[in-house]
Amino acid sequence: MKRSLLPFLACPEHGEDLALEGEGEEPLTGSLVCPRAHAYPIEDGIPRFVPRENYARSFGFQWNRFSRTQLDEEGGTLSRDRFFAQTRWPRDLKGEVVVEAGAGAGRFTPHAASTGATVIAADYSSAIDAAHRNNAHLGNVHFLQADARRLPLKRRVADRLFCFGVLQHTPDPDATFRALLPCVKPGGHVAVDVYRLSWRCLLYGRYYFRPVTRRLPPERLFPLVKAYVGTLYPLVGVLHKTIGPRALTVSSVLALADYRSVWDLPPRRLEELSLLDTFDALSPAHDHPRTVAQARRWFEAAGCTEIALDTLPALVVARGRVPS
Repeated sequence: MKRSLLPFLACPEHGEDLALEGEGEEPLTGSLVCPRAHAYPIEDGIPRFVPRENYARSFGFQWNRFSRTQLDEEGGTLSRDRFFAQTRWPRDLKGEVVVEAGAGAGRFTPHAASTGATVIAADYSSAIDAAHRNNAHLGNVHFLQADARRLPLKRRVADRLFCFGVLQHTPDPDATFRALLPCVKPGGHVAVDVYRLSWRCLLYGRYYFRPVTRRLPPERLFPLVKAYVGTLYPLVGVLHKTIGPRALTVSSVLALADYRSVWDLPPRRLEELSLLDTFDALSPAHDHPRTVAQARRWFEAAGCTEIALDTLPALVVARGRVPS
């Protein structure tokens, strides 16, 4: 943990300042203590405000196993393009503070950091360890293992906040969105996305499998998903050669993530992404999509201005500014 993170932190229980007990400029171990004696450990250089194991356990498992699969360093610019397309933020944010609520393995973290902003990356699961390994070399990035519903940050500390790939996987996406806003300054920018609830969900096979798969420990589920993808992926590949992009509909019905007609990436990486995202769809404890109207109401109910939504078949991207 960098000592320069301390001025941004507050006890998630009472909102009071935290004192750092640890040695050196970047203590690997130690604790953060509030005046009311709540103590939060620092382990492996990361402050831990939640237990290492929680309902997001499957994400910790998958992102530590596939810690580099989605990184642009492995080829392509998918994460960079998505970050700037969904936020619509400038490339120069020097002097600003950006909060990343739900870092996963840190695929978007370096692109937020590339703006020159101070980035605070948080994740509820042990995926934060993968994000730290991938991005600890960036001097303007801090890491927290914390709950998006109770971020250990002072009020109105962030100029911008983004939350991608997270809200639908919390117990109550509506409440989670509301809980994020207090740490953003008046007039600050917020960008989120959420799985889209529409008639197309009836065609997504994952919602028929999930009543069973989400109850399995990730260590038991992963070998099953690996065998499932290993069997179906080549068979659906034959359809790609005969009916082209229409094979994607078949993949959706079979709960098989498939990007062969979508992204121009090496075949081996496309297959790895298929395994990762198939497991990602079947394993989380929670999957609560929201309609376009519901996503808009999040921002309207909070009094946000400059509300804008991008609607995709499976995703809603929403942006707005916190009221002054």
